[in-house]
Amino acid sequence: MNILQVNSSARTEGSHSTALAARLVERLREARPDARVAVRDLSRRPHPALDEAALQALFTPENARTPEQASRVAMDDALIEEIQAADVVVLGVPMYNFGVPAALKNWIDAISRARVTFRYTEHGPEGLLTGKKVYVVLTRGGQYRDTPADTQVPYLRTVLAFLGMTDVEFIYAEGLALGADAEREAIAAARARIDAIAETLAV
Repeated sequence: MNILQVNSSARTEGSHSTALAARLVERLREARPDARVAVRDLSRRPHPALDEAALQALFTPENARTPEQASRVAMDDALIEEIQAADVVVLGVPMYNFGVPAALKNWIDAISRARVTFRYTEHGPEGLLTGKKVYVVLTRGGQYRDTPADTQVPYLRTVLAFLGMTDVEFIYAEGLALGADAEREAIAAARARIDAIAETLAV
C-alpha cells in the first residue's frame, strides 16, 4: 500500500492538521506494516500558483517548450506522479477564511490535468484517479460541520470526485479557538476517530 500525506497548513511547526494527518498515517502504517509513505509538505515546499506562464507552458506542445516551460510542467508532473502512485491519500486541511488554504488549491490545480487525471467523454467528465481511499483531516477554529459556512467539504467532495476519488472520509477537529478545554476535546475526538479507522483496517 502506498500512502500519500499532503500537509497544507501554512505553519511548518505546531499545526494541528499536520499533526493529526501524521497521526493517521502512523496508525495506518501500524495496521499495514508494509505500507510506503510519501509526504508532500506544502509549507516547506510551496507549489507555485497556476498563472499565465504556467498555462502557456501546459498548452505548449512538449517538443516546443522552452527550458523554463519544461521545468514548470515538470513540477506539476511530480505531483501527478505522487497521486497516481498512491492507494491512500491523507490530506491535512485547516480552514482559512472559510476555505481551503491557497497551498492546497495550488496542489489541486497542479494535479488536475485534462487527459491525464481526468478526461471529457460523450457521457461527461470522467476522473482517472480511481481506486483510492482519501482521508481529509479538517481543523477549524469554530464549529462549522454541516452548516452553510462549511464550504470546504462540498468543494473537496466535488473536486476529488471530478478526478475519480469518490471514497472520501472526513475527520473533524473543530472549536480549536474556543478555549483550552474545547481544543483538548476536539483533538481527542479526532484522535479517537483516527484510532477507530486504524482498528477497522487491522481486522
